[in-house]
Amino acid sequence: MKKRLTVFLLFTFVLASAQLPKGFVYVKAIIPTLNVDLRYASKNNFIGKKISGYQDNQLILTKPAALALKRIEEELEDKNLCLKVYDGYRPQQAVNHFISWVHKPNDTINKQEYYPYIKKKNLFKKQYIATRSGHSRGSTVDLTIIDGRTGLVLDMGSPYDFFGDESGIYYKNISKHQKENRAILQTVMKKHGFRGYSKEWWHFTLNGEPFKNTYFNFEVK
Repeated sequence: MKKRLTVFLLFTFVLASAQLPKGFVYVKAIIPTLNVDLRYASKNNFIGKKISGYQDNQLILTKPAALALKRIEEELEDKNLCLKVYDGYRPQQAVNHFISWVHKPNDTINKQEYYPYIKKKNLFKKQYIATRSGHSRGSTVDLTIIDGRTGLVLDMGSPYDFFGDESGIYYKNISKHQKENRAILQTVMKKHGFRGYSKEWWHFTLNGEPFKNTYFNFEVK
């Protein structure tokens, strides 16, 4: 039975990878048990609508990023912890959707939840939204950690995609426990070759990413 399952997963990996640009993989083919919740493939995000280019809850990354993520998941599992991934590869058309949304001043349905203290027009200036995203290069991930026994997300001091100072890696006005949780995430990601982004505790990019200067636009499906 185990041999049959291995063959099935290998076949799934080969088939899925063949449908993507060379160098990209479906991460579930490498980490079948990974918890994936692509917020932009649903209405559960700062815009409140499904984002252009996201057709399915399928996490896609470059192969080196996916393999590094596998090592991280394995290390965390030894501590009864697991990853939960909110975003990986992001097509340029999704970034364009963000840009278009920023220029619609009255479309603020989720302001209180995601950016209560920042004027929407200042999201570019504050560097929470850009005209190009490292996600489109395929080696950047947004993620957090969950308790492997309860399935609950660890308290990081601010929610995912919260646009405010509270989300900064070095924000001081959070509890000791929240700082410890952030340190666990930052430490394990750095150990396995990812660098963080100072404004967002959840955002990491693989060092030595294979497509450093290429921004892709194929759909997530």
